[in-house]
Amino acid sequence: MKVAVLGYGTVGFGVVEMLKKAEGLEPGPVLVRPGKDDEPFKVTSMEAITEDPSVDVVAEVMGGVEPAFSYACAALKAGKHFVTSNKALVAAKGPELAKLAEENHVAFLFSAACGGGVPFLHNLSLAVQSDEILSVGGILNGTTNYMLDQMQSTGMSYADALSDAQKLGYAEADPTADVTGLDALRKIMLACAVAFEVLPVEGLLHEGIDSFSAADSSYIQSKGFACRLIASGGKAENGSVYAYVEPVLFDSSAAERSVLKNFNMAKYNGKNAGRIVMIGQGAGRWPTASAVLRDCSDICSGRRIMMKPSCKAGSADNSACVHRYLVRVPADVALPLPIKEKEAVGESCYLITDAVSVQAMHEAAKALRENGASVFFAAIGE
Repeated sequence: MKVAVLGYGTVGFGVVEMLKKAEGLEPGPVLVRPGKDDEPFKVTSMEAITEDPSVDVVAEVMGGVEPAFSYACAALKAGKHFVTSNKALVAAKGPELAKLAEENHVAFLFSAACGGGVPFLHNLSLAVQSDEILSVGGILNGTTNYMLDQMQSTGMSYADALSDAQKLGYAEADPTADVTGLDALRKIMLACAVAFEVLPVEGLLHEGIDSFSAADSSYIQSKGFACRLIASGGKAENGSVYAYVEPVLFDSSAAERSVLKNFNMAKYNGKNAGRIVMIGQGAGRWPTASAVLRDCSDICSGRRIMMKPSCKAGSADNSACVHRYLVRVPADVALPLPIKEKEAVGESCYLITDAVSVQAMHEAAKALRENGASVFFAAIGE
């Protein structure tokens, strides 16, 4: 089965190299920008791929919604199977692509879009065939996990941890999507689409680590906690889904504390199977390329569906998700939530709330920030 590749950057190069040695697969043309077609296998026109009868699969590793979406539609309409590592594309256009794939009797698979080499979406999409999935989530962003690990294990500042992550290739030059939690949010959106046939596009909440300081790190460690950025999704009581991302504090007994450096911990909870946990490299050339090829091999075996064509865009309802929170605010700022404990540290104050909803906590932090206050908050893991 010949595989064309869209993009020849970090992951694209890895996909092409792995295709040369993959059983049942072979590399086809590679789409590059005009002026970059310096080798015979590189092309600058999507038509060179869609009109090539020898191409069976198109693997997109470019990133972004456009022109990736237009290319995906062209590939599917041409009867080519489509595989992608592009979480932004699937989060924005997944249901449309799933329906288009069904109409053209071809595959649409995207396990590389979440978890890198960790077969999270791959296994989740198999599990839904025979089990009822209750919840999904975990540590789904390797960049922020690396930064948090460095800050808490070495005392590194936020700025130095980010710079270190960028030097190692874990963080992009513009790390906004990672550090604000948006990248992890897109991944939990995809997990909800696979598990519950609902792609939440409204009502989503995400808090990242860009407010986490070395002082916060020191304080939470003095209380016996470690911080991780956690994505959570599941079935809401009203029949919809919940989906949010926020820092969470774990005590010494939690498995999340053993997930270090740029590793991911992806998990789902099945009604029958119980809790399934997967740990591995969440990003990088070779882990992500291996996931792309895993999808291509699945197509060779006859697999076609990861997101069901019946999947619909919907809203997330986070009002029934309740936690206690640790919150850091300036000493002269009042938090508009019920407070259980309070401790002043220099010019800051650390508060522990009573159990409040995720929605209430995120809304309170937003309101305080709009008034100029510096705020960090993290749920306290139960």
